[in-house]
Amino acid sequence: MVAEGLSKRPLDEISKAIGTMGFNCVRLTWPTFLATNDSLASLTVRQSFERLSALNFTDVSLIERHNPALIDLPLIEAYQAVVSNLGDNNVMVILDNHISKPGWCCSRTDGNGFFGDTYFDPNMWAEGLNYMATLFRSHKNVIGMSLRNELRGPRQNVEDWFKYMAMGAEAVHAANKDVLVILSGLSFDNDLSFLSTRQLNVSFSRKRKLVFEVHWYSFSDSEAWRNGNPNDVCGSISGSVTNKAGFLLQRKFPLFLSEFGMDQRGVNVEDNRYFSCAMAYAADKDLDWSLWTLQGSYYLREGVVELEEVYGVLSLNWTTVRNPTQLQRVQSIQQPFRGPGFSDVPPYKIIFHPLTGHCVTLDSSRRLTLAVGPCSQMWSYGHHKTLSLNTTGSTPSCITAVGVGMPVALAECDRVTSSKWALLSSSHMHVSTKVAGGNATVCLDVGGDGRSLITNPCRCLGGDARCDPEGQWFKLVTSTRLCDYTCLQEPSRTDSENVEKLAEIAVVDHTVVAGEECAKKTLTNGYNLCNGHIPID
Repeated sequence: MVAEGLSKRPLDEISKAIGTMGFNCVRLTWPTFLATNDSLASLTVRQSFERLSALNFTDVSLIERHNPALIDLPLIEAYQAVVSNLGDNNVMVILDNHISKPGWCCSRTDGNGFFGDTYFDPNMWAEGLNYMATLFRSHKNVIGMSLRNELRGPRQNVEDWFKYMAMGAEAVHAANKDVLVILSGLSFDNDLSFLSTRQLNVSFSRKRKLVFEVHWYSFSDSEAWRNGNPNDVCGSISGSVTNKAGFLLQRKFPLFLSEFGMDQRGVNVEDNRYFSCAMAYAADKDLDWSLWTLQGSYYLREGVVELEEVYGVLSLNWTTVRNPTQLQRVQSIQQPFRGPGFSDVPPYKIIFHPLTGHCVTLDSSRRLTLAVGPCSQMWSYGHHKTLSLNTTGSTPSCITAVGVGMPVALAECDRVTSSKWALLSSSHMHVSTKVAGGNATVCLDVGGDGRSLITNPCRCLGGDARCDPEGQWFKLVTSTRLCDYTCLQEPSRTDSENVEKLAEIAVVDHTVVAGEECAKKTLTNGYNLCNGHIPID
C-alpha cells in the first residue's frame, strides 16, 4: 500500500518525471481496507515494511534516505502525501479502487473479484468509496474516482452490477458532487455490452458525471495474436472492442481506455502486433487512455522482492526510460485530435502510422515523409477516394503512386491517374492504389530510411500468420486541431469550478479535458501495490 519507487527516488522527482514525459494524470490505486480498517490505515510506512518478512530492511533505509518525511507517516497519510505532491506538480489524479484486501491483482478466485466475494462486501466497499471521496474532497487535483477495477469471477452477473454500481456511484456523489464517477465493466473490464439495452439509474445527471472504462491487452486474445493473420485479428478484435465498449461513444458517453500496454522490451510478438492495432484504435476514437505502467520495479510482488516490471516506462533504476522509442510512440496520442478547444476548423484527416507514432507530412522540400508530431498536416479523403492536401487559394494536390519501391508524389488531383486510394484488409489500414500504366496493386509503406513515404506490394492482406504488416499500417484519423496549435500537457486550472466543467465537457466529445486551453487528460495508471500500475505497493 506504499507508492512504488520511494526507495529509488524522492517522491517529488517521480511526480516531476511524470509531467516531463507528457503525462498529466495518474490513476492511483487503493485497496478498500485502507479506508475501512483503522488498524491497517494507521500503520506507518516503516511498520508496514517491517511486517513483511519477505522484505529485508534495505527498502526501509532507502525510503528513509530518499523520502524521510514519509517513512513514519501512517499509510493513509502517506497516500494523501502522494496525491498532494502530484497536485503540486500539476498532475491530476483518478482514485482507483483496485481491490479490497491488499495484494497483487487479479485472479478469478482471489476473493476480491465481485460483490459478495470473500473480501468484497458491498456495504463496506460503498463505505470506503464515501470515505475516500470525503477525504480527498479538498484535493482539487483529484478529478475522478473509479469505483472498482476489473470485476470478474464466477459470481459476476449483470443484475448485481446495476444494483451495486449505482450504490457506489451514489456513495461517491454524496461526498463529492464535482468528481467524475468512473465505472468498469465485467470480465476483467472487457465487457460493457449490457449497457446497450439498459442504463444505470442514479439520482444525478448521467451525462454530466459518468465515465465508463475498458481494459485492452494482448493476453485477452493471446492465441489469436500469436497464430492469426495480424490484419484479420486486428479487424476482428477492434470490432469486438467496439461492440463491447466503443458503442458508448456513439451514445455520447465518455469512454476511458484505463489500461493498455505492452512489454517495453519489444520481445513479445503478441504485444507488438496488438499494440499497433490498439494505438490506431485509440487515435481513431480520440480516446483518453491510461498506460500500464510507470514503475520499473516493485518492492514485493507475488513473493518476489524487487521484481522488474517489463511493461514499465521507467527502467529498473527508476531514473531512465526503458524504451525511448516506445515512449515517443505513445506521446504521439497524448494530445487530442478533436474535442473542446479543438473545433475551430472543419474536420480533416491526418495520416497516422501507429507502428512509429509518426504522421505523414510535407518536409521543407515538399517531400512526403513521416515525422514526429504534433500530427497536424491536413488531408482530405472522401467519396472520390483521393488523399488531397488541404490548401486555400490553390489547386488541390493529391498523393499519387509513382512506382513500386519509389517515393510517392504530390500532383494536381485532376491530372492524377494513380491517386485513387482504397483501404484494404480487415484492419482497414492498408492504403492502396494501382500504379499508373499497370495493374499492380501497391500500398503505402515506409522507406529504408525510416522516414520517406513510398509504395510497395501490399503485404499480409490475409491468411499468413507469420507475415508482419505493421510497417504498411496507416490510419486516417479525423482531426479538428489547428495546425499551429500546441496542446497543453499539464492542466492550468484545478479549482472545483473547472473540475465540475470537466464532467460537463467529458460527455460532449468523449474526451475528459482540463486547463485553460482544454489540455487532454492523457493518463497513466495508478500508484499501487495491489496491482502495481504506476506505483503503489
